[in-house]
Amino acid sequence: MPAVAVILKGYPRLSETFIAQEIRELERLGADLRIISLRHPTDRHRHPVHREIAAPVRYLPEYLHHEPLRVLRGLAAVRRKAGFAKALSVWLRDLRRDPTRNRIRRFGQACVLAAELEPDTTHLHAHFLHTPASVARYAAAICGLPWSCSAHAKDIWTTSDWEIAEKLASLDWLVTCTAAGRDRLQDLARDPDRVALVYHGVDLARFPPGGDDRPARDGNLVSDPVTILSVGRMVEKKGYDDLLDALAGLPPAMSWRLRHIGGGKLGDRLRARAARLGIEDRISWLGPQPQETVLDEMRAADLFVLASRVASDGDRDGLPNVLMEAQSQGLAVLATRVSAIPELIIDQSTGFLVRPGDPDALAQALARLIADPELRRRLGRAGAKRVRDSFSLAANIGEIARRFGMTREERWAAACE
Repeated sequence: MPAVAVILKGYPRLSETFIAQEIRELERLGADLRIISLRHPTDRHRHPVHREIAAPVRYLPEYLHHEPLRVLRGLAAVRRKAGFAKALSVWLRDLRRDPTRNRIRRFGQACVLAAELEPDTTHLHAHFLHTPASVARYAAAICGLPWSCSAHAKDIWTTSDWEIAEKLASLDWLVTCTAAGRDRLQDLARDPDRVALVYHGVDLARFPPGGDDRPARDGNLVSDPVTILSVGRMVEKKGYDDLLDALAGLPPAMSWRLRHIGGGKLGDRLRARAARLGIEDRISWLGPQPQETVLDEMRAADLFVLASRVASDGDRDGLPNVLMEAQSQGLAVLATRVSAIPELIIDQSTGFLVRPGDPDALAQALARLIADPELRRRLGRAGAKRVRDSFSLAANIGEIARRFGMTREERWAAACE
């Protein structure tokens, strides 16, 4: 079995369930994984999948000055390695174009990683094409090992073209979770065949069907409002200011409540906006929550909404797993036409899509879905079927396992144990 060091920016993270479930499924198929995290965790909760992962976790120095002796020991150890001169040359070229402390930190972390890497490690794999991929690239050059990458969203759209192109020329292969991301990366690659589309998918064992027996709420009873759920970080690209404006634009007599799960730096600003709009008493801000709570909330809700948009710095969602998770529960979904979301949701068939950054269009769709429980039920059933047929984790994980060198026979044997 391959011995793979998986380099992550932070671990564990509630917002990166898709990475944790991929690691756990690869372990189940027999992969020998070791997690290398560039940062320590900050979330108070953990998902059940984090407790099931067997891979050991090592934390690199988050800031070089926090562990100077460890950094110096790492640098002294790797200077004797055959690939150090090559790695240093690559890093110096990068540093001239990106003269930042972060670039210096990446090389220091790479030296520590290369010095402390288990001798039987055969491959390095980074999640995200920005910082983790830089550390993986430098460490792989030092150790003479192959490396690969999973690219997701912000890393694709906010990393410089020159850096993406050079990383794609250096790695063995890359997978990304959206056709939009694949197309951008293939345009920058000397060899487009190194870039492949592999959807994350939802783990249907963790999100079993929740039934479609939701009450037929239609927004007419103050005592029984339609429950709208949204799960996402409170950052610009999630469009929560648009959602609040849309909710404030609903007919005053329409009965609804919003329940939000997630943290983020815009939390205070969004709560203040809700107060200014006069809708704060209809909103419950639940903060970051573990997967069990997310599942319970999805089963209790009537409608799921995510108002994603392109942020001012170009950051955007890829294909948010929460959309697939909501649909797996037969929950009607309203989202926006951003990035890969239309690859999942077929407008008017398996969900509703509106223009991003358009609170009026969002309000119109909300009003229609709140008032029509039968439409919500139809969309929920169709969305659940689409997720089962095309967006399950089991349907997509085999391609990543194959790229790690796991044979079909090995995967089959591990799955049967």
